[in-house]
Amino acid sequence: MVCAVRLFRTTRARPSSAAQSSIALPVSNVTQEPSQPDEQAVRQAAALTATAVEALPDGRLARQLDGGRPLRIKLGIDPTAPDIHLGHTVVLNKLREFQEAGHQVVLIIGDYTARVGDPSGRSAQRPMLDPAQIDANAQTFMEQAFKILDRDRTEVRYNSEWLRMESDQLFALMAKATVARLLERDDFQKRMAASEPISTLELMYPLLQGYDSVAVEADVELGGTDQKFNLLFGRDMQSAFDRPQQSIMTMPILPGIDGVKKMSKSTGNYIGVTEPPEEMFGKVMRVPDSILGDYWRLLLSEDPPEAGPNEAKRELARRLVSRFHGPDAPAEAEEHFNRLFVRHEAPTEMDEFQVNGEVHLPAALADAFGMSRSEARRVIGQGGVKRDGEVLPPEPLDYPAAELDGAVIQVGKRRFKRFVEAV
Repeated sequence: MVCAVRLFRTTRARPSSAAQSSIALPVSNVTQEPSQPDEQAVRQAAALTATAVEALPDGRLARQLDGGRPLRIKLGIDPTAPDIHLGHTVVLNKLREFQEAGHQVVLIIGDYTARVGDPSGRSAQRPMLDPAQIDANAQTFMEQAFKILDRDRTEVRYNSEWLRMESDQLFALMAKATVARLLERDDFQKRMAASEPISTLELMYPLLQGYDSVAVEADVELGGTDQKFNLLFGRDMQSAFDRPQQSIMTMPILPGIDGVKKMSKSTGNYIGVTEPPEEMFGKVMRVPDSILGDYWRLLLSEDPPEAGPNEAKRELARRLVSRFHGPDAPAEAEEHFNRLFVRHEAPTEMDEFQVNGEVHLPAALADAFGMSRSEARRVIGQGGVKRDGEVLPPEPLDYPAAELDGAVIQVGKRRFKRFVEAV
């Protein structure tokens, strides 16, 4: 039995169970591609792939562009977390370029594949997520993605439309791939070499993700370099269903603000797109000079200005803050940065922390700044705590609350609280 899909070209919300149960393979309307694209198509392909790591098969995108119709550009996102950071926007920026060139972006929310868990770059199986959390994450992700994408030129789909299927349909889908092909994945090879387990569920992931490309008739699929196996497997699935095979485009992985590791919330080296303007500005200013060019090219599609690194970072910070917070936000965010790190003044606004009685400073710092008492003692001993701009000595560690009332307590360079005596 052939597993198939019913398409809803204008659907933007999860379909009903009745809609999900009606399944039929899409009828392709793909036109014949020219064997030799014209020069204009070659130039368009070169512009669209300028910041890509790979565009495969070689020359295929130019032939597709010369086919005389808008292409369907696919990006699949598993909503495993509620927020996105600048690393995610590298691919979103590329999608926007395709939209501006007149093509149709198809954003697939992997509400079904998120339950399986993408094994890309993983040394162990991902934990299974609660469906309600997946739905909530998906809504948040879309709100943030549309800060970059043109909402009117984005087709949003949930892959539960076609992946929530009967067992006989699932078995037919599984018959389209071999275990040997699935185990070619580099992540699986490393885990087998280390005698680490691989679940059957994880083996299913590229099969399900690849079938997404069949379902939406993808012409091109985008992803990070860590997604190459999944993107190529989408071509395998299209071929298995006698569909035209998509091109794939892999995009660079944006390094975090530590300049070493991939940007990630788990490592703390990220810049979130919903972070307050002053926080976003300050984090951009911490980007190492050595990767500043990567940030400009991947986030703004421009080379950095010839001004020195400091001004190049400031202009990058202004542009990003303006994109995500509006044109009035950069000036205030930059002033906040100058106040703290150029003039070394306290911020004009800060949270208050109530104290009373005899205040044991390590305990108060632990509660106020979310650190352990031992860490607080260490920071105090290193001269890293200030009261109204003056370094607090290692001793004493106990103060009357009245003595700290109204004082601005600073830990390190970036954290401030105003201590207030409880009434």
